Amino acid sequence: MKKLKFLMHLWVLGFATMVWAQDNITGVVTDEFGQPLPGSTVQVKGTGTGTTTDFDGNYTIGAGANDVLLFSYLGYSTQEVAVDGRNVINVSLKEDATQLDDVVVVGYGTQKRSDVTGSISSVKSENFNKGVVANPGQLLQGKIAGVNVTSVSGEPGSSQNIVIRGIGSFRSGTSPLFVIDGFVIDNTSTGTASNPLNFINPQDIASMDVLKDASAAAIYGARAANGVIVITTKKGASGKTEMNASVSTAFSTLANEIDVFSADEFRRQVPAVGGTLLDGGANTDWQDELTKTGITKNVNFSMSGGNANATYFASVGVDDQQGIFENSSLKRYSGRLNMNQKALDGRLNVAFNLTASRTLNNRPDAGAIVTDMLELNPTLPVYTNGEPTVVLDDNRLNPIIRSQLYEDETNSNRILANISPSFEIVEGLTYKLNLGVDYSSTNRDQQMAPYALLEDLNQGYLNTWITTNQNTIVDNTLTYTFEKGDHSATLLAGHSYQEVFVQQKRFELESFADNDIDPRYQDQISSQEYPTNLFSLGEKNELQSFFGRLNYGYKDKYLLTATMRADGSSKFGANNKYGYFPSVALGWNISKESFLSESTVVNNLKLRASWGQTGNQEGIDNKVSLASYVDSKADNDTYPLDDGAVTLDGYPFGTVPARTANPNLKWEVATQTNIGVDFGLFNNRLTGTVDYFNKVTTDVVMFANRVDPIQPTEKIWTNLDNLEIHNNGLEVALDYRSVFSEDFSMNIGGNISFIKNEVTDSPFAIITTGAAQGAGQTGATINGYLNGEAVGTFYMKEFLGIGDDGLNQYRDTNGDGEILDDDRIAAGSALPDMLYAFYIKFDYKNLDLGLNFNGVSGNKIYNHTAMSSFSRGQLSRNLNTTDFAVQYPNEDNSNSNEVSTRYLEDGSFLRLNNATLGYNLKGERIGLDDYVNTIRFTLTGQNLFLITDYSGYNPEVNTGAQIDGVQTFGIDRYTYPSSRTLLFGVNVSF
Repeated sequence: MKKLKFLMHLWVLGFATMVWAQDNITGVVTDEFGQPLPGSTVQVKGTGTGTTTDFDGNYTIGAGANDVLLFSYLGYSTQEVAVDGRNVINVSLKEDATQLDDVVVVGYGTQKRSDVTGSISSVKSENFNKGVVANPGQLLQGKIAGVNVTSVSGEPGSSQNIVIRGIGSFRSGTSPLFVIDGFVIDNTSTGTASNPLNFINPQDIASMDVLKDASAAAIYGARAANGVIVITTKKGASGKTEMNASVSTAFSTLANEIDVFSADEFRRQVPAVGGTLLDGGANTDWQDELTKTGITKNVNFSMSGGNANATYFASVGVDDQQGIFENSSLKRYSGRLNMNQKALDGRLNVAFNLTASRTLNNRPDAGAIVTDMLELNPTLPVYTNGEPTVVLDDNRLNPIIRSQLYEDETNSNRILANISPSFEIVEGLTYKLNLGVDYSSTNRDQQMAPYALLEDLNQGYLNTWITTNQNTIVDNTLTYTFEKGDHSATLLAGHSYQEVFVQQKRFELESFADNDIDPRYQDQISSQEYPTNLFSLGEKNELQSFFGRLNYGYKDKYLLTATMRADGSSKFGANNKYGYFPSVALGWNISKESFLSESTVVNNLKLRASWGQTGNQEGIDNKVSLASYVDSKADNDTYPLDDGAVTLDGYPFGTVPARTANPNLKWEVATQTNIGVDFGLFNNRLTGTVDYFNKVTTDVVMFANRVDPIQPTEKIWTNLDNLEIHNNGLEVALDYRSVFSEDFSMNIGGNISFIKNEVTDSPFAIITTGAAQGAGQTGATINGYLNGEAVGTFYMKEFLGIGDDGLNQYRDTNGDGEILDDDRIAAGSALPDMLYAFYIKFDYKNLDLGLNFNGVSGNKIYNHTAMSSFSRGQLSRNLNTTDFAVQYPNEDNSNSNEVSTRYLEDGSFLRLNNATLGYNLKGERIGLDDYVNTIRFTLTGQNLFLITDYSGYNPEVNTGAQIDGVQTFGIDRYTYPSSRTLLFGVNVSF
C-alpha cells in the first residue's frame, strides 16, 4: 500500500513538473501570400492539446521546449515545427491540391474527393500552364491523363482540338462540353474564326474539373459523349479581403525555321536541276523578313472579400497578344463580377456571376504568308530604293505589300450572366434555380483593298459576316441530403430548358474605288458585272431535360452513384425526340477498412467501377431530320410556263428538295465502362490514380450518300446502324511531394495515357476525312475512316523511290501489275496512341522553379506543305525549296507530287511546354508591410525546346479541310508557325 502511494505521489510530481515546464507559444498562421488563415488547427504532436487560430490567424498554445507543433488547415499541407525553446512561432502554410477532401465540382453540385466514384480529374489555378495563355484549353495541355489538347496553329487565340479519351464521332462535334459556373456553353456559331472560348480571362479561373467517364458525365446526357469540362471562376472568401494587380510583358519569336535554300545555295541548285536562274542580286531570308517579334502585354486587377453573409470577387483585365506575323493579334478587354449573398439565417443563398468581354481579333492570310516564306526566290530584294519591290517573279505580289492590302478583323462582344438563388425548404431539402443568358454579337470584315498595278487585284473585295448568338438556360433542381448513423445519401432531381438562337448575315461585295479608304468604309453599288450577294440564316435549337442522381455512402467506405437523364432535342426526328442516358458507379474506400486504418504506408486506397451511356448531338445542323426545299432555276428545276420566255431569266423558279426528312434520326450513343484506383502513400506524399476505360460509340450520325439512286436528294442525315467506334485505354497519373526542410521542398509528377482507337463494321470502303488541295491535287484522299483501323488513318500509295524513268515508284500491293487506287494502304493514324506529360517544381525559401513537359507518340503527320512546295519542278521554276526536292538526283522535273507515303512523317514529339522561375518578396522585407502583402516576380519561357523528327514548323498541327462536316486530323498545310516566348511578370498582393 505504501509503495502504491509513493508511485502515485511520484506520478503527480512528474506531471506537475511537466506542466510547469510548459510555456505559452504564440504566433500567426498565414497562407503563402501572407494572408491569415482563421480557424487553422494547432496541435502539440502526440498529445490531445490543441487550439484554433482567431480571425486574424493568431493562436496561443501551451507546449514544452522539446515539443513539436502540428499546423493544419483545410486545403493546405500540414506542417510540423519543432518548438526548440521558442516562444513565438509564425507559420506559412502552402496549398495542397492532393488533399482527399478537396471539393470536386460535378454536374449540378459538388462532392468531396473521397466520395467521388467516377473518373474526375481536377486542376487548380496554381497548377495551370503559365505564360501567354488566351483560353482555357491552353491551361490544361498536358495536365490530365487521357486529355489531348492540340492547337490548330500557332496563331494568337487559335482554335484547338480537345479530345478526351479518343475520337468517338465522324463530325466536327468531337470537343467536350464546357460548363462555366453552372452555365452550359454553346459555341456552335459565335461568328469568330478563332477559338470561341477566347472571351474568358484565364486569370479569372479558379479550377477546372474534367468529367471523363460516363458515370461523371451522364448527368449532362445528350452532350456529354466527348466528356465535360467544368470551369469554376474565382470567388470571394469570408473574412479575407484581398486585392491583386498583375502586369506582364512577353516577347515571341519564330520557334523553328524550315531549312530552305539560302541565296547562295539557290544559285547553285536551280541550274543544277536544269532551270534558268532568275538572280535578283540579293540575299533575302524570307522567313526572317515576313516574321517579327510579337509583343504581348497583359494587365489584370482583382479584388475580393466579404463577411459571413456576403462575398464578392471582381476583376478587370486587358490582354494584347501580338503574333509573329503582321496584322496578327488578339486583344481582349474583360470584366467579371461574382457575388454571393446569404439571408434568413443562411437558408437563402443567392449567387450571381457576370462576365463581359470585347475581343478584337486580326488575322493575316497565314497560308499565303507561309507559302511566300518558303517558296520565294531568296535572290530577290524585299525593297527597291527604300520601297517594297512591287512585283516579284512570276507576277507575284510582294507579301509586304499584300499585308498592307489584306485585312481580316473580327470584333466580338459577349456577356455571360447567371443568377442562382437557392432556398433550404426544410433541413436537408434545398431548391435551386439557375437562370442565365449568354449573348454574343460579332462582326467580321475580310477585305482586300484594290491595287491598280496588278490586274487580278485592281477591283478589291469585301466579305462581311454579322452574327448574333443568344443562349438562354433555366435549371430547376431539388437536392435532399440525409445522414443517419452510418448512412448518408444525397438525392438530386432536376429539369432544364435551354434555347440557342443564331442569326447570321453574310455580304459579298466586289469592285471598290482605289482611294486609300478601306472597302468596309466605302459605298459599293451592285452591278450586273459585280453584284452584291447576301446570304442569311437563322437557327433555333431547343433542349429540354429531366435528370436525377443518387449518391449513397455507408460508413464512408461503400459508395454508390446512380444517374439518369432524359433529353429532348429539336435536332432529331419525330420518332426519337428523347434520348435516355443512365449510369451507375460503385466505390470502395479500402483504406477505411480496419485492416488498413492504422497503416502508416497506405493513407488512401479507393477502388472505383462505373458503367454508363452518354449522347452526342454536336456537329449536327439545325433540324436536319425535317424536309427542306429551295427555289432554283438550275438544270431541270424550272419550266417555261411563259411562251414568250426565250432565256432562263424568263423562266419561273422551281421548288426542289434540298433535304429529305428522316423521322428516325437519333443521337449518337457512347457506352463506357471504367475501372479505377485512387491511392495515397507515405502520408500522402505519393498520390495517384490508375484508370482503365472502354468506350464504344454506336448510332453514328453522318450526312451519307443514299444507296438508292432514285431519290429526291443525293444525301441524307442518317444513323449508321452497324458501324462502331471503339476507344479503350489505360491512364496513369502520379504526384510526389517531399519537404526536405523548412526552406526546401520538391514536387514531381506526371501522367501517361495509352489509347487504342478502331472503327468497325463500316459499310463504306473509306470515309474521307482529309483531302489534298491545290493544282492537280484537289480532292485526292489523304486520310479517313477504314474498317479495322483508327480514326484519321492515312490511306495512300506506298512510295518506294524514284525509278529509272525519273518518276515515282509505288508498291503494287495487289500484284495486278498496275498502280491504281486499289493499291493504297493504311499507313498509320493521325491520332497518337500514347500521350504523356511530366512536371517538376522546386521551392527554396521565397524562390520557386517549375518545369512542365508534354509529348505524344505513335501518330503520323501528312506534310502537305512539302507535297505542294518542295519539288524538283518548283526549284526549276525559280521557287525555293528544301533539300527534300533534290533527294533523288535522277528525279525528273515533271514528276508529279502525288499523295503518297513520301510526304508522311512521324509526328511524335517531346516539348518543354513552359518553365517558370518565381520569387516572392514579402512587403515587410522592404518596409511596405502596411501597404503590400507580397510582390511576386516571374520569368516564364514557353516552347523552350522541342524534340521531334518532323520536318515542318510544328508537329502539333491540324490544318486540313473538312469534307461534308467530317473532321480531319494530322494534315499540315501552310500552317501558321508556333512561337517561342519569354514573359516577364509582376504580381502585387495588397
